[in-house]
Amino acid sequence: MKKYTYILIIVVFVGSILASSCGDDFLTSSSSQKRASGEAVTETILTSFLTSAYQPLLFDSYAANNYNSIVLMSDLRSDDMYKGGGSADDQLSLYQLSLYTTSPTTSLIGLWTIYYSGLARCNNVLMNADEAVGVDPAKVEQYKAEAYFLRAYYTHLLWKLFGNIPYFTEHLAEPFVAPQYSADEVYAFIMADLTQACAEGKMAMRTSGADLGRASRAAALMLKARVVMYQKDQSRYDEITNDMATIIQSGQYDLFPDFAAMWDDENEFCIESIFESNQLPEGKTWSSAWQGYGTNLPAFISPDGLQDPNGVFKGGWGFGPVRPAAYAAYSEPGDTRREGSINAWPDNSYTPRFQNTGLFARKYAARVNYNPPPGDQDLNYTNNLRIFRYAETLLNYVELVKMHGQGEKQGVSADQMLLKLRSRAFAGATAPALTATADNIKLERRREFLGEGMRFWDLIRWGDAERLLTENDQANNSTRTFADWKKYLPIPQSEIDKAKGTAYELKQNPNWQ
Repeated sequence: MKKYTYILIIVVFVGSILASSCGDDFLTSSSSQKRASGEAVTETILTSFLTSAYQPLLFDSYAANNYNSIVLMSDLRSDDMYKGGGSADDQLSLYQLSLYTTSPTTSLIGLWTIYYSGLARCNNVLMNADEAVGVDPAKVEQYKAEAYFLRAYYTHLLWKLFGNIPYFTEHLAEPFVAPQYSADEVYAFIMADLTQACAEGKMAMRTSGADLGRASRAAALMLKARVVMYQKDQSRYDEITNDMATIIQSGQYDLFPDFAAMWDDENEFCIESIFESNQLPEGKTWSSAWQGYGTNLPAFISPDGLQDPNGVFKGGWGFGPVRPAAYAAYSEPGDTRREGSINAWPDNSYTPRFQNTGLFARKYAARVNYNPPPGDQDLNYTNNLRIFRYAETLLNYVELVKMHGQGEKQGVSADQMLLKLRSRAFAGATAPALTATADNIKLERRREFLGEGMRFWDLIRWGDAERLLTENDQANNSTRTFADWKKYLPIPQSEIDKAKGTAYELKQNPNWQ
């Protein structure tokens, strides 16, 4: 179900902002969003700033003319996917990413740029909100909560990707530089924003109608859980266990019954969806990635020259082939998540490319009629990115109780939540018994979220990355060595160069040269 109402607000209010600011240095992107001196902050102006803050959610697959989908950039570093494409040199920076040999000159400048643009836009909302004139105070608090959530979301991605990063909460004067903080300090900034965003009464637990696509309190609680669990901040485990129980007991969400169909266009914003980006089939062009609403990810991850006999899926560029070991992880007969997550195509139905396995990610795969003409069709698929799903709520709760020793909250049984998830996986049939051990919970997360960009970060926080990601896979051109310091990518050299000679020179992350 594609939502046009909310996006139309962005089209009306944000076009001039995007045209003048998005190609600038990431720290200058807020400058063109300042209101005129003496201009009153009406609700129209405030909502224009807020919708501008949402728009970076639509940029990630072709950020700054770079193929930097956050989902794929995460999965390439995991044990679920290879890089693929035409050859090792086809998008070489992505091959280096998958081998943990990224350099400061080949780091993910696209994602660095858009997420700092998002951070600056959120700052603009928050700096103007308290000066709003003629706006219902409850609405002001809602808008501020949304901006706090979005700022925390963009910052948490920068924090996970780059660790020790610049951070700022106000407009910057020339030369547009900001102080750099340690990863632990950035974590504190994120949590401060989430305290505001999660406060009861500011955002609805679930959005609906014309507000679909906006942040909700449940989305903020889910982001808080991701951040706390990634930081391994045990002092907050009891709190986020209760947060997951609060979402469960709200009755606002449930598992969508058909796992494979959940990823179809007509099932966007379904009962399982807690937060997703709303992609539309228009606007992006090869000459400028800083406009439009489509996504390039489906073309990127679909097999070259595909001929689907059922006429459902389309061909693409052959990146991100799924590893056979990930396919084999669905070891129980009848688990619908395997076919719902992975398309297994015979070689005669497409043109095999580099690191070919015959297995391709299905959830965001290119589908017929999902990128209608005119326009640059490979850039403008409509597949919404599902950022938070209710399944993650359930598995977070199970993990916190069974792996981390937290007490059950609000009468919610962890065993029942695991059974509920597995019953959906087996399409209502009796699911094979599964004891909630640490290994089994980890396996369930892999099966549930394959292709959603979560596996790498899970391995990091569990302490399993070095053991599982170091490999000598010569047959598939994937020989690599992982060490914990490699969880942070090198800060892009171009950004270090820009800050040289200023009061806030950037220091490269340790061990990257």
